Amino acid sequence: MINYNHILAVIEPDRDTQAALSRALEIAEKTGAAVTAMLVVYDFSYDMTTMLSPDEREAMRDAVTKDRSAWLAANLKTQGQSGVDVVVEWNNRAYEAIIHHAIKNGIDLVVKATKKHDDLASVIFTPTDWHLLRKCPSPVLLVKAHDWPVNGNIIAAVNVGTEDREHAQLNDKLTTIASDYANLLSGNVHLVNSYPGTPLNIAIEVPEFDPDSYNHSVRNHHLEEMHHHAKRHNINSAHCHVEEGMPEKVVPHVAKEIDAELVIIGTVGRVGLSAALIGNTAEHVIDELSCDVLAIKPDGFQSPIR
Repeated sequence: MINYNHILAVIEPDRDTQAALSRALEIAEKTGAAVTAMLVVYDFSYDMTTMLSPDEREAMRDAVTKDRSAWLAANLKTQGQSGVDVVVEWNNRAYEAIIHHAIKNGIDLVVKATKKHDDLASVIFTPTDWHLLRKCPSPVLLVKAHDWPVNGNIIAAVNVGTEDREHAQLNDKLTTIASDYANLLSGNVHLVNSYPGTPLNIAIEVPEFDPDSYNHSVRNHHLEEMHHHAKRHNINSAHCHVEEGMPEKVVPHVAKEIDAELVIIGTVGRVGLSAALIGNTAEHVIDELSCDVLAIKPDGFQSPIR
């Protein structure tokens, strides 16, 4: 059962509509959670004011923060959302401010609107939502333009072919959360699992290797594991999808095919150079989806942001 007490909606002033706030309020209405609208501000001209006194620099920060606070409060009042708490913080790294606030205030869910990233820019300037995916200990809901209709479809992206105990536990966690959201939204749970195709290098280098037999064996293994997993969680076998390919292709394909409203995916929170150059599977999947994505960390995850 979903038990949210406090939801944090990230406000972005360059957007005409605040999809993250709308989604947060929609969930809050169903769960009774309180909603905080958070805006992170920074004026880069501040970096050029080192000749000013500390008091003058602080006054500049306060002026910008108060102006943005008044703007946000006025916008919320205009939309009839005067009961939403407002937080405005000064930080040139928005993700740090968001994660600090989430940890300090025991946030149950962070909601943020997202959009497709340019591949090159993503390597050089990692977007805020990528940082949140990797480092935020709270679940992160990335909102796109898809509605949440009654009797909609909710996907849990699992990897049932793994023998890793931690990953298996994450599969159970994702499926349980998908079922909870299905109950909350009167929706249907679907499980999606991808499996790798035949390695071409083996097929070429080993003459006696039978690629068809190998592929058949792998597929049967994943189908069998999916059957056991679905049965444990009382998921209809007709809602289980096992397809060959990479997750970033299979998950969006199934999501489009069944017009999913929400995809729930696990992210291991990879950091460092490998994350910047390769990116997590979750991030590649997100860019291909037109529906919302809920990113979940494994149990025991420790954020590198303190």
